[in-house]
Amino acid sequence: MKTIYLKLAIYCFSIAVPFFVTSCASKKPAETTLENLTQYVDPFIGTGDHGHVFLGADVPFGAVQAGPVNLSQGWDWCSGYHISDSTICGFSQTHLSGTGIGDLGDITLMPVTGEVKLAKGVPSDLSSGFFSLFSHEKEKAKPGYYSVHLDRYGIDVELTATARVGFHKYTFPKANDAKIIIDLQQGIGWDQPMETYITQESDTSISGYRFSKGWANDQRIYFHAVFSKPMTSFAATDSTVILDSNTSLKGRKVKGVAYFSTEAKDPLYVKVAISPVSIANAKENLDVELPGWDFDTTVQTADAAWNKELNKIVIQGDEKTKRIFYTALYHTMIAPSLFCDVNGDYWGPDKQTHKNTSGNTYTTFSLWDTYRAAHPLMTIIHPEKVNDMIHTMLQIYEQQGKLPVWHLVGNETDCMVGNPGIIVVADAILKDYSGFDHQLAFEAMQASAMLDERGLDYVKKQGFIPSDSVNEAVAKGLEYAIADWSIGQVAKKMNMKEEYEYFNNRGKAYRYYFDPSTHFMRGKLANNEWRTPFNPFQSIHRMNDFTEGNAWQYTWLVPQDVEGLINLFGSESRFIEKLDSLFIAEGDLGKEASPDISGLIGQYAHGNEPSHQIVYMYTYAGQPWKTAQRVRQILSELYHDQPAGLCGNEDVGQMSAWYILSAMGFYQVNPANSCYVFGSPAVNEASIKLPNGRTFDITAKDNSPENIYIQSITLNGKPYTKSYIHFNDIMSGGKLVLQMGNKPSETYGVSPEDRPYSEKE
Repeated sequence: MKTIYLKLAIYCFSIAVPFFVTSCASKKPAETTLENLTQYVDPFIGTGDHGHVFLGADVPFGAVQAGPVNLSQGWDWCSGYHISDSTICGFSQTHLSGTGIGDLGDITLMPVTGEVKLAKGVPSDLSSGFFSLFSHEKEKAKPGYYSVHLDRYGIDVELTATARVGFHKYTFPKANDAKIIIDLQQGIGWDQPMETYITQESDTSISGYRFSKGWANDQRIYFHAVFSKPMTSFAATDSTVILDSNTSLKGRKVKGVAYFSTEAKDPLYVKVAISPVSIANAKENLDVELPGWDFDTTVQTADAAWNKELNKIVIQGDEKTKRIFYTALYHTMIAPSLFCDVNGDYWGPDKQTHKNTSGNTYTTFSLWDTYRAAHPLMTIIHPEKVNDMIHTMLQIYEQQGKLPVWHLVGNETDCMVGNPGIIVVADAILKDYSGFDHQLAFEAMQASAMLDERGLDYVKKQGFIPSDSVNEAVAKGLEYAIADWSIGQVAKKMNMKEEYEYFNNRGKAYRYYFDPSTHFMRGKLANNEWRTPFNPFQSIHRMNDFTEGNAWQYTWLVPQDVEGLINLFGSESRFIEKLDSLFIAEGDLGKEASPDISGLIGQYAHGNEPSHQIVYMYTYAGQPWKTAQRVRQILSELYHDQPAGLCGNEDVGQMSAWYILSAMGFYQVNPANSCYVFGSPAVNEASIKLPNGRTFDITAKDNSPENIYIQSITLNGKPYTKSYIHFNDIMSGGKLVLQMGNKPSETYGVSPEDRPYSEKE
């Protein structure tokens, strides 16, 4: 892609999201006027409590997340920022959002004034030594823009971004000693630099790279930075020796200092382009995406990019509901993030450079979280991105031998349990997405399920994972069963009878872990005896039979076969009785419990993902009114429009995706059968924009905090008796009307033929 003029770039950015992610020629201007929905987004929601969300400037699904990094470190600073903090030690180009582990925080810039002593004997941590206090009263954030005043230096900082370029604006006071520290040592959380390099290329530009080790075992990021005015000098240092401006320092923990003379209210701009492949590619990314210096217009185009994406769902509701809803929708689009350059180059898990010629390559796949709601939401509102996401996963398979588990910047972290990548690929096939090779996809799913790692060897040999052989055995076994069932459904669709029977049988392996005497999932030993002692309340973080949970929460992790789980209880009434107990049971999780077990209603833990489908299970047993009660309780009590507005880690969009789907009135319980189960909508009207100009419009008549129960439904003007809706019905467009009331209906969703299903013959 060649360099183009700024006016053309701005035009393309307004119609292709994110900025220069796709070719401008294939897009047409929107035919309808977009509503101003970015006004409802508050990026500070989730920066408090344990939300761990990213705060800063980016565009939807962009590679760059330019934002502040606090001086503090710790679990609540996994994104680099927490609302409780009042310090800033720099502005990094990459951040995670909502994770429970910290990483990234690459290429940190910090504007300062005053003497910078980079001589021998001076403490090496420059960014910590030159941190500044700030006040939240002088801090602002909106989609695509962030600003703050650094009290220590009297510097105003503003940030915006394109897909691959962070755009910084620093308004210094009048100073002959203005400086920008370029810190290649600092990272977030587990991140540690392994090899760094920085060099001055001209009086207005520097380049370099940062290789680091952390959650991602081998991260590589290259950068090219350009200043809007010439440097008076430049120095690079390993924090003990000053180097002249003609010297490069390689292989050490390098920092650079760019020196400037500034006038009051005369902004200094910095453009920082990144690449996973090379400095040359970073330069090309900059030339293509941000050739000019119009900061305000870049802010406007970033806002337009976000607004276009947010307009994919237009709701009617009060101001508070809109703030929660559109901030949640915003949070679902920070990642997965771009992981390719404008020329298609990307860095593979095989440590080689590859070129994607058919679309975009992505990273930051938090799949243990996002397979449950974020990806099912994506299949509805981002169909243009689904094929690229799946194609990326198949590339990962070809380069590392299995589908991604938790993939981050070219690295397989193997974080969390199960085979969630299988589920996402299967869901796309079952929803008839065709922009990727289905035969290769099945090969990838099957190969991933037949490995001998992470307890899978036990699944293949004896059907279950023994607790005396493998840690977190129950959680792993239940998650594998969901993935295996999904493979079986794809095999059935592809007329592969033998494969269907094998994986469908493995998909029912949850039965091994169900103890009929206690009605709990629990650990089983290699000799088929139950593990004792057994305490269904106890949770030992990542060290017992469960992953960030206990038996109360994991007993319900059978979204692929709810009918089969009901049968294990012996009757629907026993199933309902146990499910009722979940929301009122009280017990001590123990001092070693995971902090992720949050958002508790009894033992139901909405702050962590294994619980997310549970409230919709009442509907499978013919009591949809109980689903309605619990859904409304969660929507109203556990989501707010304040910094502590999330009851647990955002987890790269999953917590917010649950809200988006549930607020519209439905949720995909089974992650790979295309059925969205009705609950109780929090919004009165929602219009989902679909391809080819279609819309799917949802109206909740007489909806209110009291009228939470669905009385009846019509679809396109005709009575609709099912308590679920199929993906194809949504994507065909039309009008769904839910008649709400203040008492449970005696007929809606009660009959067995109207209930959700796992698999139809």
